Amino acid sequence: MASSSNVLAADWLGVCRRAAEGIGALLKAPQSAAERREETGTTGEGGDRTLILDADAEDLVFGELERLHALGFDFVAISEERGHVAFGEPGEDPVRVIIDPIDGSLNAKRGLPHHALSIAVADGPAMQDVAFGYVYDFGPGEEWAARRGEGVTLDGRPLAERPVEHRADDGRLEILAIESADPRWLMLSGDIGDVARRIRAVGAIAVSLCQLAGGRVDGMVSLWNCRAVDAAAGQLIVREAGGFVSFPAFETPLGAPLDLEAHSPVVAALSRDALAQLSLLPAPLAKRAP
Repeated sequence: MASSSNVLAADWLGVCRRAAEGIGALLKAPQSAAERREETGTTGEGGDRTLILDADAEDLVFGELERLHALGFDFVAISEERGHVAFGEPGEDPVRVIIDPIDGSLNAKRGLPHHALSIAVADGPAMQDVAFGYVYDFGPGEEWAARRGEGVTLDGRPLAERPVEHRADDGRLEILAIESADPRWLMLSGDIGDVARRIRAVGAIAVSLCQLAGGRVDGMVSLWNCRAVDAAAGQLIVREAGGFVSFPAFETPLGAPLDLEAHSPVVAALSRDALAQLSLLPAPLAKRAP
């Protein structure tokens, strides 16, 4: 069994790129609207009904993980559809690979552009332990990647500059990305209009976090509890770009566990002041962690 440090040093970027290429080809294959909406008839370990598209995309990711394991690397995969899957004998505190084959699968099902492969690799059980994050947005064809302590790349090149927060003349954030955008939750989540001048709902948590990392929006908040598979990669990308992230149901900002439960909203911003403001928005809705 390879050590955790050796497993972290594996070619995760290559694994992710090959998986993204395969899923991209799958998504580009001619499909009718009915085919995109077709379900397997089962419910994934994450709790959602599984699309055939989701299952096929996950199969491609797991094929790459099998090839990596064959090179001598042991780890545990945590995936939206299959749940926890051990590769080899990873030990009591294994390296964890957190996978959402298609974040924004409703967008993919309906033909909307933003949907992404999200993969994170961690050497511990919580968000703070994520060491590698990868998000490939199939709409614009953008690749976001980050390694802990090494910054962010966009399409293979380091981000040119740290993202800058923009505020309107009255002090409100210029653009806020929201997820879990049930209209009822919008009405119950505090006065968003006091914090943000404009809102955007992309429909994929991983993608929204990357938009923040790129300085395209000025803050991001999910109005309901999210799962690790949706946020683990994107939150590292935000932090490595110079931003700030919190899972406010926990005493420590990055204490959310890397499992399949929806424990907490995710809030992210480019300044600590904005993070504090945004953390209040989902408070009336969030289930508090024990």
